Amino acid sequence: MENNKGKVFLIYPPAPVMNREDRCQQPTDDLIVIPPLPPSDLMYLASIAREEGFEPKIKDYSLKGETVDDVIKDIAEFKPDYLVLNAATPTINNDLSILEKVKEKFPKIITIAKGAHFNTLAKETLNDFPALDIAIMGEAELTLKEILSGWSLSEILGTAYKMPGGAIQINEKRPFNNELDNLPYPARDLVDNNLYRRPDTGEVQAVIKVSRGCPFHCFFCLATPVSGAKVRYRSPENILGEIRECYEKYNIKNFIFWSDIFNLDKEWVHSLCNLIIKSGLKITFSTNSRADTADCNTVELMKKAGCKLVSIGVESGSQYMLDKMGKKITLDDIKNTVKLFKKKGIKVYAYYVLGLPWESEETARETINFSKKLNTHFVSYYTATALCGTRFYDYIKEHNLGSLNYDMPYFYPSVNTHHLTKERVFELHKQAVKEYYIRIPYILMMLFSIRTFAEFKNYFKAGLRVLFRNKKH
Repeated sequence: MENNKGKVFLIYPPAPVMNREDRCQQPTDDLIVIPPLPPSDLMYLASIAREEGFEPKIKDYSLKGETVDDVIKDIAEFKPDYLVLNAATPTINNDLSILEKVKEKFPKIITIAKGAHFNTLAKETLNDFPALDIAIMGEAELTLKEILSGWSLSEILGTAYKMPGGAIQINEKRPFNNELDNLPYPARDLVDNNLYRRPDTGEVQAVIKVSRGCPFHCFFCLATPVSGAKVRYRSPENILGEIRECYEKYNIKNFIFWSDIFNLDKEWVHSLCNLIIKSGLKITFSTNSRADTADCNTVELMKKAGCKLVSIGVESGSQYMLDKMGKKITLDDIKNTVKLFKKKGIKVYAYYVLGLPWESEETARETINFSKKLNTHFVSYYTATALCGTRFYDYIKEHNLGSLNYDMPYFYPSVNTHHLTKERVFELHKQAVKEYYIRIPYILMMLFSIRTFAEFKNYFKAGLRVLFRNKKH
């Protein structure tokens, strides 16, 4: 389709480098082993804009430390009709404050923001930021499609906007999109794919979103509020088509299969893995797994299809804490699953969270000790961050656990617990990182797993960051 209707500029605003996926609004620097990820959400929206006859442009202003002046300069050169930005809860003030200067220079531009923040606080945010014209609540692709198609805003589900006179209109939420195969592939030609690499080997890596939704609705997690309790899958054939495009058009052979829960439906996992194997494409991928949904046959098939690493939300080494946060798993589930993946030669990346409301010295110590016994290849110890839309957010309001702090999300705690101050949780977090990574069994395991000099160099650099990040704070 010819691009003749106008231009759409899609951005990650100037801010610290973050993973801005709605479920995981986390800084990549503070968390040490989380690499910057491509702006997949913007790439989907850019493809939607193309389908509607618009010329899209994408830019991530966080990667090189650019400023609002760079945004203004690029708008002046590109002359877009629409500015679409991803606004994350931890950086919401920073993200949206740039719009005032944009509107001063370009009063006719239509400003649109998307992000999980608007699912809960759209009205408040539109009131606080007069230069924001439209907030998208929920999944953005079909909503943006209707905006660009020229629909009246009053008819577009999933939007909040200012009416003439300044009143805020909040439309009904948009139902979740059950036809994910109908979405166009992300516009990877609009980003520099070389910027996004595996942290271990340094090879270029793409994100492929394979499903949306999670039925478990954990206390601290946005997956269910953002994507629903029903898991919505893309077909294996549709996913393989995107893999093939990445492989043949962009020479990308390493992937993150992004999902809220990858291996819940074993038949779907088997179909996808078998298609990849049958295709003959030699790829690697990482993905996630619950601690109670892995079995030997599935893990073997994942390995054969190219799976090199799985991330598991362990969350805690205290059964009491797991029960309180609604994980619906046991410590034995976790141990058995980690053992299975390791046995089949797939590395494990375990996530833990410290500082939920019931955390005490005892439960934190249980988590630190449990993580060391599991001895997974990688760990991240998140500090509890109460993002709006989670049950955690509602709980702290009800129980008055202190004012929210988003200065360093997932690195510095956002609130106190019933038993510990934020400062003490932060000390326990630093202690956990140091105790885990500076251990002879861990160092030996990683040394024996290294296959190339590039891996050695990247692991060495990561080790230095572990040491100096803890000293810095």
